[in-house]
This record gives sequence, C-alpha cells and structure tokens, in this order.
Amino acid sequence: MSSSWVETGIFEFIQLAKFDLHLFDPQMLLSAIIFWNRETRAFEFPCGFVFPTLLDIAAITGLTPLGDRFYPDIFEEEISIKELSITWDKKTYLAFINAHVGQPGTPVSPSEHIAFLMYWLSACVFCTPSLQVPKYYFTLAQALHLKKKVCLSKLLLASLYTCLEEASESLFRENGPQNLSRPLWLLQLWLNAIFEKKLSLTSTFTPTFELEGARLTTLTLENV
Repeated sequence: MSSSWVETGIFEFIQLAKFDLHLFDPQMLLSAIIFWNRETRAFEFPCGFVFPTLLDIAAITGLTPLGDRFYPDIFEEEISIKELSITWDKKTYLAFINAHVGQPGTPVSPSEHIAFLMYWLSACVFCTPSLQVPKYYFTLAQALHLKKKVCLSKLLLASLYTCLEEASESLFRENGPQNLSRPLWLLQLWLNAIFEKKLSLTSTFTPTFELEGARLTTLTLENV
C-alpha cells in the first residue's frame, strides 16, 4: 500500500508510527502546560508567546499543510459501510487488529486497508481516550483510502489544541490532572524541537528514516 500512501501524502507520517511516540517526559509536559493560556491559545513563556503551527506539523510529520477541508457530515460515501466486512463489536485495539488482519501473502482488501487506517487514526494519530477504534473514523479512513486530498495536518493541529485545552483545564481540578489523551506525542515532539538547544537535548541514536519527527523521538529526556 506504500504507493497509495505516497499518493495520498501520508506515507512518511505512517512510517513515523514505527518509532516510540509514546515515550514522554512528564515533567516537561506538565511544566509546559502550566504556561498554556486558554484565552490566547498560546504558551506564555518568558521569551514571549509560542504556539504550534501548521508548518510545525508539516516539519514533524511530513504532512502537507495544504489540502481540502474535511467535512464528515457532507462527505459522500463512495463505499457503503454495508459493503465492507468490518466488525464493529470488537473495538479495542488488539481485538480490532485481530478481527481485520488478512492472510499473509494475499492482496490487501479495501476492508482491511480501511480497517488499518481506522486503527492508525485512533491509536497513533488522534489517540482516542477510550483506547478503542470508534466508528466515527470510518469516514476519514475511507477518504484516505480513496486518495482524497484531505488536509490531515489541520485536523491534527486542531486535535492538539483541544488536547492542550483539556490538559490545561485538568490542572486546576480539585482532584488534579486526569488521564490525558489525544496527541500528547505531538506536543512532546514539538517541545523537543522548541527546547532542543535550551535544554541541550542530544542523542547518540540516529534514525534511519529522514523525517524531523523521527529525529525528535530520540530527544525525549528519558530516552537520552
């Protein structure tokens, strides 16, 4: 499916999932979130206002900042959900994978490819809090399967901002921060890039994959 992913513009981003994106530096994350201003939608650091942009997303993930805006409510399904053999009663990540993986050596079917994209979007991109593959990712997965020029970078950036809003709000709850979800991995990589020189973040490991996000995964303090 690599040629299809290249044409859709998600090949490099999918390769990034091969790296440990869930290796976090909790102190760095919590310290940064304290500086998040929910009114200005920016980090108010001593050096000034700093915030993630589409160009940051492009540099880290390889996604293009261009593309069509995705409207799930008006997207015309070219493949009926009834035509696909997707099992909806097995939603946890492992169960979903086992239910839809094809036989080795056989061509990847549309059902298997869409199921993979749904899992990838749920577990590796947007990181659903339920640790399950929700049905609402079917429309987006189908659009990517059909090689639609969806601007995935905008969806990812919006999800990151939602993540920051929820994380900032949770810090001021009486019972403290709850389990945070959404793309915290992206926040970690972005912070690694922002503070790489300030914190002298270095690593002796050089990833074979030439993508900024892959290099940034090696700079997490617990990995240095």
